Order: sequence, then C-alpha cells, then structure tokens
Amino acid sequence: MFLNIQELLGNKSPRKDNFDFISISKTITNETMGQLDKNLFQENEIREVAAQPFIDGVGPLIANRFRTQLSIDRIIPFSTDFFVEALDNSFIDTVPPNFSWTEGQQIIPVILSSDFMEIYNVFAPGYGLPQVSEATASQLIVNINCFGINGKQQTFKATIVAYSDRINSVLVPESFLTWANREFGNTTDVKATRLFLRTKDANDPALLSFLDSKNYKVNKDKTKFGRVKQVLQGIFTGLGVFGLMVVLLALMLFSFYLQLMVARSQDSLDLLMTLGYSPSWLSKKVSGQFVPAYIIIVAVALAVTQLFHWLFHHYVLADRPELSPIVSWIVVLVAILLILLSIITNHRMIKKLLLRIPGV
Repeated sequence: MFLNIQELLGNKSPRKDNFDFISISKTITNETMGQLDKNLFQENEIREVAAQPFIDGVGPLIANRFRTQLSIDRIIPFSTDFFVEALDNSFIDTVPPNFSWTEGQQIIPVILSSDFMEIYNVFAPGYGLPQVSEATASQLIVNINCFGINGKQQTFKATIVAYSDRINSVLVPESFLTWANREFGNTTDVKATRLFLRTKDANDPALLSFLDSKNYKVNKDKTKFGRVKQVLQGIFTGLGVFGLMVVLLALMLFSFYLQLMVARSQDSLDLLMTLGYSPSWLSKKVSGQFVPAYIIIVAVALAVTQLFHWLFHHYVLADRPELSPIVSWIVVLVAILLILLSIITNHRMIKKLLLRIPGV
C-alpha cells in the first residue's frame, strides 16, 4: 500500500517543462500587521529558500511601490486602482518576443492572468459593462496612470500581449517596474512580497515540511496531494514499523522454541557429536527442517498480498492504468529477503546452541 500511494500521488500536479511552479508568501498575523519589513522577503531568506535541494529556482515577484490606476477610455468606461508586478521571464509560461520595455517607451506590454479576465467577465454585467473575449481585450489600449509620492504623475499606454495560466497577476517588464519604482516611488530597494518557486515536485513532502517550518503561505490546492501523501506515508510507515516489530518478535519466539528443542534433544545430539558429527553439519540438518516451513509461510503471505492488491486495484481504483494489478518487484524482493533472513538467523542460532552443549 505504501508503494501504491507513492505511485498514485506521485505526479498529480499540473507540470510544465518538467517543473512545478508555486508561489509562496509570508503569513501575516495580528502581530506583524503594519510591519512591512517582517512581511517581505529579505535577501538572506531568498538565498535560504534557493539553497534547498528540492527547489530548482526562485523568482522574486516585485510589486509597484506607488499608486497605479488602470483605465480604458474607449468602448469600456472602466477605471480601477490596481497593482502591477514583475518577474523573471524564465518563470512565466507565455513570454512573447515584444515583452520588453526601454526608458522613454510610451507603450508598456502587459501579461494578464487568465483568471483576471474571467473575474472581469463575471462582474461586468452587474456594472453595465460589456463582456469581452481575450482576443478583443488584446486589441484594446489600456491606460496605466502612475502617481508618485512627490506629486508626479504620468500616463502610459499598455496592451495585453499574452495571458498567463500560471501567475495570478498583472505582469509588466522588470525594466519598467524598476524604473517606475525609482521614478514614482522614490525607491530602488524593493523587497518581494511573493516568491515564485520552480521545483521538480510541488507535492514533495520535504518541500511542504520546509514551507511549514518557515510558516510560509502557499496555495493549499496546488499542494493538497502532497499533504495527503504526508499523512498516508506517516500511517503506512507506522504500520511498517509495527510489522517489523512483529517479525522480530516472531524470530525471538522461535529462538525460544529452538532452545527448548535443543535442550530436549541434548542427549541425542551429544551422542551424534561423540560419533564424530560436527556442530556445523548438525546445525545445517536441524535448521534445514524448517526451510520448507519458511518458504510456505512467506509464499502464502505473498499470495494474500497479491490478492488484496488485485482487489484494491480492481474494485477500489476501477482498474486505473497508472497502477499495475501485479505487486511490485520490491514486494517480491522483501519476501525473498525475509526467507533468507529466517534461514541465516536460525542456522546461526542452532549452531550457537549446539556449541553450548557440554563436551563440544
């Protein structure tokens, strides 16, 4: 069952380019409210996250440190205060060639979250606004009004050049946001409010344990399989430890039985060794009597395991193709190792008991 859980929950998150992408942020509590430095990621914290072996890359999401307003003058009378963010292009799923900006350029390319378009089309009818398709929205000219803390104000034109299914944000080129934060926010040291992580497996229990230990907030829906896996792994690991204890207890009980058997047959064994039979030969003969029993017991247990595995695959999973109806080769290997362990342990134990017989 442990192997089944690993197989069923191993690859359940959507993957692109063989990587999973998730965003994390710091959990804001009543104690940290208003303390901006504690809610932003410092350089040493970013380096610590990037140094973890289960994380392939870290991209800080830099937000605007000045007031921005989005508006559309024509066709759609729409205006709202909003935010813009910037992220390294390697973390963005759709990056067109024209997603760049240089100082003095009046048109800003924007990558918009597909979810934001869906949200707009949901509330638009209630405000008397027309619903628009992604193709139509890409042809609209959007105004981005920037308001500086020193009273400076400037309006830029923006066009939607792509839509992102990965990042819930309004993304602008890093070059623009760096310039705008310096120009309107009067700051060059902008800390990240969110980090975007690139990892081989967003459901890796080691990754989730690390994020929990740091009290970082992550989208629970994207990592729910990993958290289920953590619980199930804990359950089956506990059952595995219990099974190991049962095996060790069985070996101990059998050792007591061997001691009793050797004690009862001490006179006969003493006579055989007096006739010239060595303890090694006798131990092989005595322990060899139990080999068929070991093989039968483990074979029956393996057959029962195969039966329950098939029932689980056929009736519970409805013959899902990602799981084989045949038990894993690891289970067969464990069965063989148990047989060898029993044979070797009992052979050594009988030989040791025979050597304790007086006169040997």
